[in-house]
Amino acid sequence: MKDLKNLNRVLLKLSGEALAGEKKTGFDEATVRKVALQVKEIVDQGTQVAIVIGGGNFWRGRTSENMDRVRADQIGMLATVMNCIYVSDMFRQVGLNTRIYTPFVCGAFTHLFSRDDAVSMLEQGTVTFFAGGTGHPYFSTDTATALMAIEIEADAILLAKAIDGVYDSDPKINPDAVKYDEISLDEVLEKKLGVIDLSATLLCLENKMPLVIFGLEEENSIINTMSGAFNGTFVTV
Repeated sequence: MKDLKNLNRVLLKLSGEALAGEKKTGFDEATVRKVALQVKEIVDQGTQVAIVIGGGNFWRGRTSENMDRVRADQIGMLATVMNCIYVSDMFRQVGLNTRIYTPFVCGAFTHLFSRDDAVSMLEQGTVTFFAGGTGHPYFSTDTATALMAIEIEADAILLAKAIDGVYDSDPKINPDAVKYDEISLDEVLEKKLGVIDLSATLLCLENKMPLVIFGLEEENSIINTMSGAFNGTFVTV
């Protein structure tokens, strides 16, 4: 698990909030460009990369108590589509080929998801974006990430977050929170650490899908993670 250099295919989950940088909303172009250049480096080395992006830099519908949950989740799905369109374009600017898939028809902006087509694109070195979540309310982008990783038979999920790993408590609240270098999914469930949501955790556990969690803001964090030289957390199965 720790030897990430030999991974053939990964699914990279990017936090929408992390892409917003210090602004906390929208996009920070410098941050997104750094991500693009790092992904290009690992793709050039032969790793197949799929990407899911959260929508938290535009919309966090779960915090709204005054709106129908289904409508709120639909707005969240569209936020992830906007994110993928923007990030995909930045990837193209640095020389990568990209394709965006959604689980619903989205005009000419995206392609309707097909596992066979997505895998074919990955094998050709195209970075594939999975936008729109699962296409259904009540499921987060965590669940979509786990589902897509399993469906395309990724070797691991890389979680690039605004926080640099898994802690025993919230480090934003508790300055004495302890970070785990390695922890199992069973322990994550037992300790209720909330690394990813429950449905995503159970999917990863059942299908033996490991996770690697690290801070996106760290210099060359994606490249370092793929080389095994990083300060995040391995979540084993």
